[in-house]
Amino acid sequence: MIPRPDSSSHDERIISVNGVKFSYDGCVPALAGVTLNLKRGEYVAIVGGNGSGKTTLAKMLNGLLKPASGTVTVRGKSTLDQSVAELARYVGYAFQNPDHQLFCSTVDDEVRFGPHNLGYKGDDLSKKVGRALETMRLTQLKDKPPLSLTLGQRRRISIASVIAMDSEVLIFDEPTTGLDTQETDDLMSSIEGLNREGRTIVLITHDMRLVAKHAKRVVVMSRGRIVLDTDPRGAFSDLDLLRASSMLPPPVVILAQRLKKYGLSGEALSPEELLYLVFRGKGGIR
Repeated sequence: MIPRPDSSSHDERIISVNGVKFSYDGCVPALAGVTLNLKRGEYVAIVGGNGSGKTTLAKMLNGLLKPASGTVTVRGKSTLDQSVAELARYVGYAFQNPDHQLFCSTVDDEVRFGPHNLGYKGDDLSKKVGRALETMRLTQLKDKPPLSLTLGQRRRISIASVIAMDSEVLIFDEPTTGLDTQETDDLMSSIEGLNREGRTIVLITHDMRLVAKHAKRVVVMSRGRIVLDTDPRGAFSDLDLLRASSMLPPPVVILAQRLKKYGLSGEALSPEELLYLVFRGKGGIR
């Protein structure tokens, strides 16, 4: 288990992206000079409209893509000098479509595959697999064929297979797509727990409600560039920039901003915060 970072380790960079450019066809840039630093223990949401570059940037972080120019370093070492397998020790990636990751005959084999190939053996391997299964509530399903299970269960398997490798950074690409409300809440609660243990979480999502509820830092991308890097409250306060980036904040944020002309003071990221401002907060609606 990765220890919860203290104030000194929280300032330590684990991934640095510096001036990275990349294009898929050699013409239209998917990334146009991106610079970004990720620190240990952060919970960062990378958001943006379709084609903004957020998934391309995420795949740079674990070496699935290599920069055409600029540098990406993980723990101080360039991704150009490391294979994806080497980087998997430090950066785990759960794909948007879990079926792109699943190929073993049982859930247990699926979760065991990654850490086994990283060289873990015996009790150490069993402990990592068992803990990942327990974290994702899959212990009772460990002997089932993964592709026979529901989408929500398959998504939890794909995440468990990443957790089992004990990576310091965990990237989740649209992890709640296709899940119902309860499945979403359960999954995001598990991811919160991983962050509390000290893992750096990178969340790629279109769901601004998840960003408002869970992320501590928001990186907004548009046309291959980072246009905003702040906390959720700061990100959602700039409606014009979000609209220009093909996004909108959660409805409760928009409602709170519209109520300001009736005397509401302060920003609200959740219904609970809005109710507080309306009924108990200073400067409520007049």
